[in-house]
Amino acid sequence: MTEEALTTTYYYDSDLEPCQKADVKKFASLFLPPLYSLVLIFGLLGNALVVLILIKYKKLRSMTDIYLLNLAISDLLFILSLPFWAYYAAHEWDFGNAMCKILSGVYYAGFYSGMFFIILLTIDRYLAIVHAVFALKARTVANGIFTSVVIWGIAILASLPGFIFHSVQKEGAHWTCSSHYPSDSKIKWKEYLTLKMNILGLVIPLVIMIFCYAAIIKTLLRCRNEKKQKAVRLIFIIMIVYFIFWTPFNIVVLIYSFQDTFSLNNCESSRQLELAIQVTEAIAMIHCCINPVIYAFIGEKFRKYLYTFFQKHIAVYLCKHCPALHGDKLERVSSTYTPSTAEHDISIGL
Repeated sequence: MTEEALTTTYYYDSDLEPCQKADVKKFASLFLPPLYSLVLIFGLLGNALVVLILIKYKKLRSMTDIYLLNLAISDLLFILSLPFWAYYAAHEWDFGNAMCKILSGVYYAGFYSGMFFIILLTIDRYLAIVHAVFALKARTVANGIFTSVVIWGIAILASLPGFIFHSVQKEGAHWTCSSHYPSDSKIKWKEYLTLKMNILGLVIPLVIMIFCYAAIIKTLLRCRNEKKQKAVRLIFIIMIVYFIFWTPFNIVVLIYSFQDTFSLNNCESSRQLELAIQVTEAIAMIHCCINPVIYAFIGEKFRKYLYTFFQKHIAVYLCKHCPALHGDKLERVSSTYTPSTAEHDISIGL
């Protein structure tokens, strides 16, 4: 978690008076725990359903299924660290130095892997629609597993600074879990890691999405078919929602890390930026709850699988004497699956 938004820090003006930020800590203790709890509940439920349906019903039969599964796992990894950060926001760090490092590493691994799998899904759709012939050979389950392993490796490497530099320290009367960079290093680690986060989490995804979706839309507009408008609409939803939720956080963190550059090196600006970090990071986390809706539940076939799961495993126990709930649609859904329909599902967002 961005430690500046969770601890009472001190910022010095030119007259060397300490900048008290007790109100920042109080706001975090009141605002973050209930919000993180809601994200935990809905994100855990939504992504767990995605994992269940992809494995049990869809059987991971395409590259898209592999990427969707990994994206859901990434979101779950990200979400499962929230109870600790929620407690930390309300109290202090009581979980020891090892947990501080592990959970910080897990947080950043979930952050980066989520970004990377969104990029992979974008490239996957680009290949399926723009280079359909090449995609028949390239978009295999084996290649999906291989690229997923590579992406997890890159995400873990990108998250190592969070694991290495985070440690427990007593600040005032409270224990904190925050990053502590070596003072004698020639590298300005805080600025470097902020730039890395913005490049990997905002700039590169933006460039790839603009290129891929521009080519996809151009191809779809040339191909007259009844699903064209739906596919274009979904593409815009994916791109717009991602940047709506993550861009404010990335920009605020960038400004906070370069306060001197933006002439914001004063106490009031620092306080306002820390409050902005809390709010924008909380908004960005909500994206974990929306991912299942964007990448899975919007697809017609996936909704049928979800309905079948609810019908067979939940509704039947809630109403044992309701005949309408005892029909089995799963076989009818599964029997319609063919390679051609799989390609069709992928092209419209499954």
